Formats: sequence, C-alpha cells, structure tokens
Amino acid sequence: MDRRLPGGGLALGALHEVAGGGNGAIDGAASALFAAGVSARTKGKVLWCVTTPDLFAPAVAQAGLGADRVIYVEAGDDKTVLACMEEALRHGALGAVVGEVARLSMTASRRLQLAAEGTGSIGIALRRWRRQAEAMDFGQPTAAMTRWRISVLPSSQLPVPGVGRPRWLVELIRARAGESADFELEACDAAGRLAVPAELVDRPAAAEGWRRGASG
Repeated sequence: MDRRLPGGGLALGALHEVAGGGNGAIDGAASALFAAGVSARTKGKVLWCVTTPDLFAPAVAQAGLGADRVIYVEAGDDKTVLACMEEALRHGALGAVVGEVARLSMTASRRLQLAAEGTGSIGIALRRWRRQAEAMDFGQPTAAMTRWRISVLPSSQLPVPGVGRPRWLVELIRARAGESADFELEACDAAGRLAVPAELVDRPAAAEGWRRGASG
C-alpha cells in the first residue's frame, strides 16, 4: 500500500480523511480502528476529539493504540472539534490528532492542513454521520492530502470453529499527486499494522489494489 502513496507512505505533517463504507458511515467502527492503527505508529501522545463518547477503548488498544497514549476530548459539536484539532496540531508535541466530524469545509480543512504542516504532526479527520444520506458530504472537496473509506469484509477463515482476524476493504479515494486504489487487507493488529490475507500474498494484482484513475 505504501508504494501506491506519494512519498512511499502516509505523510506526516498533513491532514488525512477517513470514513466508513456502508453502515460504517454511521457507526464508524472500522474507520476508527484504521485511524487508531495509523496513530499507533506515530511517536508521542494522541489527542482524540469526539462529540459522542462511544469510542471503545479496548478495541482501540487492540489496534495498537494503548490507553496510556490517548488524551480524549469530548466536544459539543463539529465546530468545537475542529477548533480543538487545529490548536492541538499547532501545539506540535503530539504524534497524531484525530477528530470525529460530520462536516468538513474547504476552509476548515485548509486550516488543519496548514497547522499540521507547521509542526509535522499527523491530522486525521474521522468522518461520521447520523444518517446515511448525510454521507454524501464525503464527496465534497477538502484540502486533505488523502481520503480513505474503510468497509468491513467477512473475517479470515479458520481451520477450526471461531472468528478469524477482521478484514477490511481499504479504499484510497483520493491522494494528492497520486492515484486511487483498493486493497483487501486484514485489520490492524496489536502493533497497528495491516496485513495482506495469506491467500492473496501470491496474487500481486489483488494484494496491491487496482487502478481506478488519476486523482488530483
């Protein structure tokens, strides 16, 4: 996946957008764990801003982001979340700043992008909506460097009864100066790392995603 990103990986000092696909646009479970896995691989504390206190800390820890690294901020609305994110990104001492928002205007995203560029922290706008129809807002342009959609797939099969490692369809919807792509991956492990399912390891085209067109 890193090979499909400009610069060979997810850029620090930048804003990235993440949303859930399908019903995940509302519950945000898979997209939140994706954001947790990304944040886990940064250095320093992580500020996580929410409007609804429904984040399940043990699941976040299973994605590699331990409770001792996370500072939670409960804000009343999107405007307050965005203000907290900007202030935290400008602070510069945090590894990542995650904010759950429904709406993200071009102006607000530019402010977050500039704040991240100034300190090198990574910003993640975790998009969540109360109604499925509101998810159409995800198609509006923003200043984020990348835009991701995470959808749940059936878990990995096991040779014995039980539930295997969760799987996601990870869609790179937009990458500045890059191209879009899809990846079928196993969910973040305790180190925050994604993995290619074993049966896809020897199928490069399936493992690396398929090209869907240029993205500005």
